[in-house]
Amino acid sequence: MLFQLNSFLQFLWHSKNEHGVHSPFVFSLVTRCFYDKKKKPEYALLKAYRKALLKNRNTIDVTDFGAGSRVFKSNKRQISKIAQTAGISSKRAELLCRIVQYFQPKSILEIGTSLGLATSALALGNPRAKLTTLEGCVETSKIANEQLQKSNFENITTITTQFESFFTSNQLDKNYDFIYFDGNHSKEATLDYFEHLLPTINNETVWIFDDIHWSSAMEKAWEIIKKHPQVRVTIDTYQWGLVFFRKEQAKEHFVIRI
Repeated sequence: MLFQLNSFLQFLWHSKNEHGVHSPFVFSLVTRCFYDKKKKPEYALLKAYRKALLKNRNTIDVTDFGAGSRVFKSNKRQISKIAQTAGISSKRAELLCRIVQYFQPKSILEIGTSLGLATSALALGNPRAKLTTLEGCVETSKIANEQLQKSNFENITTITTQFESFFTSNQLDKNYDFIYFDGNHSKEATLDYFEHLLPTINNETVWIFDDIHWSSAMEKAWEIIKKHPQVRVTIDTYQWGLVFFRKEQAKEHFVIRI
């Protein structure tokens, strides 16, 4: 807790709003997407999806995995509690939806479905996109799949798998326009996923890493990612790290308050 407080204070000290951004590409993203306050019809659908999970008092056996598919925790949890404490917040779900709407990716990969709260935001951002979402826990994946079907999402393929197995399988596409990383918040796993998925990028690819300031190890992983030669632009929003591979952009790092 003390580490995260200090990290957040450092973020506030270095962060800027749109007035401190001199890149046209990032300025447009910040002003037209990040700071877009208009109500959107998709928000009501996100709220309804969340409400359905918050009303679900059933208990499931949740299994979490460490790097290399190593099981390090398994316990019974109430679905409503998972949605309340472990899922993406309403504000962040709306932002994720806006980001997908802004870039309109045709192929999306989500690493870490959980109960599908972020998945629904990705799907609503571009209903025409091909969206693949991965989850290692069998019971959690089952609940997410059921709820996504009840909510009439038709552009989602849910796969229950260990992430490393998927990365080396023939199911992995050769190209993803958008990847949301929310499956394992460790330095080792984050960098492993980064290296595995680099061959799938194109010039317009957008990657979002969740919880980049979760721990000192995650901050170190984020610093390594920022310095990678194929990475051109990065944006630190404290909870998320956005990565762009646009070859026409000068290599630059931004810290943006949202």
